[in-house]
Amino acid sequence: MSYEEIVQKARNAFLAGKTRNIDFRIRQLQNLLRMYEENGPQLIEALYKDLRKPKHEAILLELNVMKTDVRTMIENCREWAAPIRVPKTVVTMMDTPVILHDPYGVVLVIGAWNYPLILALCPVAGAIAAGNCVVIKPSELAPATCKVLEELIPRYLDPECFQVVTGGPTESQELLKLKFDYIFFTGSTTVGRLVREASNKHLTPVTLELGGKSPVYVDESVDLTIAAKRIIWGKMVNSGQTCIAPDYILCHKSIKDALVAKMCEILVEFYGTDPQKSSDLCRIVNVRHFQRLQGLLKSGRVAVGGKTDVDDLWIDPTILVDVKPTDPVMQEEIFGPILPVIEIEDAKEAVDFINSRDKPLSMYIYSSNKTVTEYLHNNTSSGSICVNDCMMQFTVEELPFGGVGSSGIGAYHGKYSFDTFTHRKSCLIRSFDKLGEILGKDRYPPYTESKLRRLIFLLEKRQIPSMRFIPYVASFALGVASVFLMRYIVKVSELDD
Repeated sequence: MSYEEIVQKARNAFLAGKTRNIDFRIRQLQNLLRMYEENGPQLIEALYKDLRKPKHEAILLELNVMKTDVRTMIENCREWAAPIRVPKTVVTMMDTPVILHDPYGVVLVIGAWNYPLILALCPVAGAIAAGNCVVIKPSELAPATCKVLEELIPRYLDPECFQVVTGGPTESQELLKLKFDYIFFTGSTTVGRLVREASNKHLTPVTLELGGKSPVYVDESVDLTIAAKRIIWGKMVNSGQTCIAPDYILCHKSIKDALVAKMCEILVEFYGTDPQKSSDLCRIVNVRHFQRLQGLLKSGRVAVGGKTDVDDLWIDPTILVDVKPTDPVMQEEIFGPILPVIEIEDAKEAVDFINSRDKPLSMYIYSSNKTVTEYLHNNTSSGSICVNDCMMQFTVEELPFGGVGSSGIGAYHGKYSFDTFTHRKSCLIRSFDKLGEILGKDRYPPYTESKLRRLIFLLEKRQIPSMRFIPYVASFALGVASVFLMRYIVKVSELDD
């Protein structure tokens, strides 16, 4: 089946109203949850084949996240999809102004290879909850996971509404030539720009979850042991191949040596003296990325690590010191187990350094000084901030996850995923009540000065305070009084004519 036929098949299903039914959406989400629960070992094995991902990380950072996400959708999508009534004004007191939640239609979700399950399927769950049909494009750089999704999704989800397509960059380019109603892409900033460019042809709205160099600020007020453990964990999960991984450290000069020593100690505690033998570290995804990372090791001076093995796609967890802002390792997102450390004098220097670069996806502040913390987040811009830890903000469903500037457009997670794939459509249901017509008759020609005065009076007295601030019974009473008052105003004003 061609890409055109796949998209048309999904569009036909959407236009037939298949996904608008809330019960249908919930059943599909329940099937998605069942897919996770019934195929856990198979999904874990695929992640191991693609990235040598430890079972611990596969379960906690992929499977568990997906299950929690889809359960949230199941529990809440009916409420989220309900129309929202908005406050009435004098002009609309006889009418019903509401916000409707319209699904966009046929959505394209393009996943990424580093977390090939959650970065494809969590957006899909949000799109299903919102009532869309979805074309899913997993990353070809995670072939085992891609194959499993291609096999499982047709068994659990409606094959007309939810389809998987495979292929590499050429196939993705062909896919992006087609008209979609929404595109959700996770990947590099470079490819994100190409997706945005392609979407412009059809004026298709997009969410771009990109990357960037997420900075870590550390001052002398922290507990060095706890800070070092959290930084090393965040950096070495998935061997640094995480879009919100700590990318580089801006460290106060007074504690730089102590922090580096502590991080070296933690690396041994976590992974032993020969980390390549540890079962708790992933491998680099392919030779091309390995060679890119190997070149970055020439920046600064290696404090610990630095060993590489191309046959095993292995790069040691590495800390670099004496790094200059102009070094190659500081010119691109690292996306690997390499952590540069740069000395700074104070928080102001950190802010200036961060603001001289593209806006990061995340920023991490390690400080017990509230004034410093507030100064940093008030004077920088990033997709998210986590204080005294890293990456944990991603696990909080109630927080939107997304970038800003070159680190992304839009956000998702929990309710924000539903909102991302929903058009909030304004709807005003007017009444044929005579009072409403009397109040609005002055908009009709022939225009007169008295009509204009009355219209301005109504428009300037827009809000009915009783409908917001006092109990229902009193609100009703004042509403009735307002009706009689408006009748009186209309009568009086008619005398002017």
